[in-house]
Amino acid sequence: MCGIAGELRFDQRPADLAAVERITRHLAPRGPDACGAHSQGPLAFGHRRLKVMDLHDASNQPMIDSQLGLSLVFNGAIYNYPELRSELQALGYQFFSEGDTEVLLKGYHAWGEALLPKLNGMFAFAIWERERKSLFIARDRLGIKPLYLSLTDQRLRFASTLPALLQGGDIDTTLDPVALNHYLNFHAVVPAPRTLLRGVRKLPPASWMRIDGNGAVEQQSWWQLNFETPRDNIRLELPEWRDKVLDSLRNAVSIRQRAAVDVGVLLSGGVDSSLLVGLLRETGVENLATFSIGFDDAGGERGDEFQYSDLIARHYQTNHHQLRIGEGEIIAQLPAAFRAMSEPMVSHDCIAFYLLSREVAKHCKVVQSGQGADELFAGYHWYPQVDGASDPYAAYRAAFFDRQHDEYLATVKPQWHGQDWAGEFVREHFAQPGAAAPVDRALRLDSTVMLVEDPVKRVDNMTMAWGLEARTPFLDHHLAELTASIPARFKLPDGGKQVLKEAARLVIPQAVIDRPKGYFPVPGLKHLSGDTLKWVRELLTDPGQDRGLFEPKMVDRLLSEPDGQLTPLRGSKLWQLAALHLWLGEQGL
Repeated sequence: MCGIAGELRFDQRPADLAAVERITRHLAPRGPDACGAHSQGPLAFGHRRLKVMDLHDASNQPMIDSQLGLSLVFNGAIYNYPELRSELQALGYQFFSEGDTEVLLKGYHAWGEALLPKLNGMFAFAIWERERKSLFIARDRLGIKPLYLSLTDQRLRFASTLPALLQGGDIDTTLDPVALNHYLNFHAVVPAPRTLLRGVRKLPPASWMRIDGNGAVEQQSWWQLNFETPRDNIRLELPEWRDKVLDSLRNAVSIRQRAAVDVGVLLSGGVDSSLLVGLLRETGVENLATFSIGFDDAGGERGDEFQYSDLIARHYQTNHHQLRIGEGEIIAQLPAAFRAMSEPMVSHDCIAFYLLSREVAKHCKVVQSGQGADELFAGYHWYPQVDGASDPYAAYRAAFFDRQHDEYLATVKPQWHGQDWAGEFVREHFAQPGAAAPVDRALRLDSTVMLVEDPVKRVDNMTMAWGLEARTPFLDHHLAELTASIPARFKLPDGGKQVLKEAARLVIPQAVIDRPKGYFPVPGLKHLSGDTLKWVRELLTDPGQDRGLFEPKMVDRLLSEPDGQLTPLRGSKLWQLAALHLWLGEQGL
């Protein structure tokens, strides 16, 4: 797990190594253990390393193989690298290191882009081919590892985070009105390749791009999640699907234990994270560290779920760490959390993950986390609404979108008006082939877009801010492909995630499975009041921070009734505006 950066020039000039070094320096929290740089004519790489798979210097990056004519920077973890290494050795390749990085390098030499389907893991990497003078970059199937791009007529730059990429300069930082429309309507989800900034894009998940020395670009998608049940599985019933899910999840949890360092678990007390603890215990992990976080109650809403996380910790006798955060520390740490965001995120989970990661990083370098289960197994409340709707798109929009288009137009100033871009995106996504059932269209959108641009991004940004690697077994591509093939009638019952809950009953205590569904709550950011509301008011009404985005009448309206202006997902519309202002300010924009 690391931070990567690079530049390729198309204008016959040498790469700007100073710019790449500035970008790389900003990535230091992602890779506190080592750093490196490499420059060769039009190409420059930068790297920050977090030592996990192989602790020796032989796996330092940029990794250069002069004999093969390849150079590499890589962020992520390839869990099946021992098997791929054996396959490459059988082809005659010799290795000088013990980790997954060199397997990527030699695997690309052996198979080119055909390497990608062979990989089980999370990754974003760039490989320079010396003889072809060509740069190949790629991203994992479900976008667990990020890759931000800035492409002009003169050069391509890339980095693991958007804030780091800005450090290189020469980027158009004006806001993209289409992305702003997505942010304020589609619950802060800005689908790839867009970001809020015109001059920055992100490589979509499951995509690769090849750029030659003249700037010619070739880009392809190399994997899709298919929501159709294979013919051989059509007759399967709930017990058979349950067993398949449990077997696949066991494999996903087990393979993510491959590390040279201790691995802990982020334990919320819900089914997903509790199941990870139970399965890790099954594999024989001793002295398992678990971590939970809680906040002050607000608006009549409880700020922790310690009763459930404590139950699991006691049941499995884990080395449990419980962290409680007060309102004052939330306000004090919010700016730092927003500096760590590659893009503004409104979820209250962000500050929770940021502060929890700070604590976890004191004890271990790697944690397993339960992200993805709700999106893959239909755990959210809107899936039954979509399933039974005559107009699935309208049902999804009513449940998930933060605003109707007319309210959006009343929220932003006229220069940001435009089409209902977010609505059009979702409608077109629903119309794509490969998901016949209405609920499967929603699940496909959420698992390949919303999941990538919210929960997955949140976990990467907040954990890597403290040099902590998060592994997400539910996003194992074998498990994701399996869940996509399970008919919705085995997911939707029992309050959602039925087949996963049935699998969990074979592993963990019933009390955790049958509890009411909870979230990672930070009530103080949902029910804005007291010092938090005062801070938000100052942020949005300070003339010195006015960026010409929002209509003053709407800001005044939201401030006058902060607890009554909630989105269909029960998020604060006022907090959405404040979060965007805070992120722009912390990025110096």
